[in-house]
Amino acid sequence: MFGHRYGTPWPEPPADHDVLLEIDVQGATQVRARHPEAVVVFIEAPSRQAQEARLRGRGDREDLIARRLAAAPEEERVGRELADHIVVNDDLSRAIDEVAAILESRRQ
Repeated sequence: MFGHRYGTPWPEPPADHDVLLEIDVQGATQVRARHPEAVVVFIEAPSRQAQEARLRGRGDREDLIARRLAAAPEEERVGRELADHIVVNDDLSRAIDEVAAILESRRQ
């Protein structure tokens, strides 16, 4: 979507193992189509300002930041539709604990 041609290989994990993919909404759409039973967790920034600050903090180019921010509302809409769970990443430790709890609850 942003000029990158990323690809995520389809892992074949051993039985009873989890696979955790860090992918965008386009990738999540493909995963959901291929594996409807997959658990999709949408992780979002607490605000557009926080998202912008994070993009700047990691050194993204201005044109890419502008495109990402312009696309964000639609990505959030799609992500929320796909998601089984939504985690707001406003505190990293809490967000990690929340994702771990989601995984644990799905294992049971």
